Amino acid sequence: MDTSCASSEDVLLQRPWIPICIDGCQFLSKSWFGEASYRVLLTDMRCVWEETMDAAATQSRAQELNRRLRASVTAFFSHLCEVAQPCLLGGNGKADGGAKITVTQLAADGLIMRLKSELAGLPFHWEFHCSPAPVSLVCVQLVRPLLGMSRLLQLQVDQLGRLLVRKDAEIQDYKENGATLSRERLQTDVFQEETYRENYLAKALPLLWSGSSDDLGFSADLQQLYATVVTHCNTRKRKLSEEDCSAAEEPDLALLQPAVGSVKTEPAEREVGTQEKISKEKTTDRTSIQQESNAAERQSSKPKKKKVGLFR
Repeated sequence: MDTSCASSEDVLLQRPWIPICIDGCQFLSKSWFGEASYRVLLTDMRCVWEETMDAAATQSRAQELNRRLRASVTAFFSHLCEVAQPCLLGGNGKADGGAKITVTQLAADGLIMRLKSELAGLPFHWEFHCSPAPVSLVCVQLVRPLLGMSRLLQLQVDQLGRLLVRKDAEIQDYKENGATLSRERLQTDVFQEETYRENYLAKALPLLWSGSSDDLGFSADLQQLYATVVTHCNTRKRKLSEEDCSAAEEPDLALLQPAVGSVKTEPAEREVGTQEKISKEKTTDRTSIQQESNAAERQSSKPKKKKVGLFR
């Protein structure tokens, strides 16, 4: 696998999931096409499949499926991008140039799609062999961004609820000071969060997975929100990584300075230390002699106590 394919996961992470329809099947799709390699992610919200192809694998499969065609891998791949990308990038589920994509296998253990078109007046065939994606990839590309989006939307709902409460208090103040509505149709009820939530869920839940929802819940607004959340997360990780690297590369000056100073001043410090030691020993001797003489004088001048009996 070439370097471009190896880094395709980071490139895909920056792109939102796009709802597409292939052969009557609804999918969310992510795709990346390089110079002669590609990577595709597909999910029907039951399973997640992926396929990664480099230049050598593309050349081998193209020659295997198109024995009558003799062309370079660049020509094969250029035509493949031209006819397949519009479908995988949300082009109303239709391939370009009259090409047709059909789903021949849709199972948990694999997804196979066949593409038919024309190249240089001859039939061109291609097959996408997608295998189940690992759990780690699903978490990175789908689960974690969706959890971040959910948390962000919940914070927005909470903020809007507090704003409505403040607006109701403001309107009530206007009414108490004699203000009236010029049009009765503009009048609204006081916002009650619990009541609103119960009514909203009762009305919205039946429509959540209804047949009218053909985009698997990933509208244009959610695609933009997905890209924003992922970009912010990557920027934060990059900043933390750079801070860790700079902290690791930066030397500890507090540890280096004492070592340098001790090497330069070792002879002088040894001489000063010796002189201080001799001076302290002399001072200690003089102090001890003086204390002993003072104690003897106090003992000789202290009067003797008379013996006192138990009774006078």
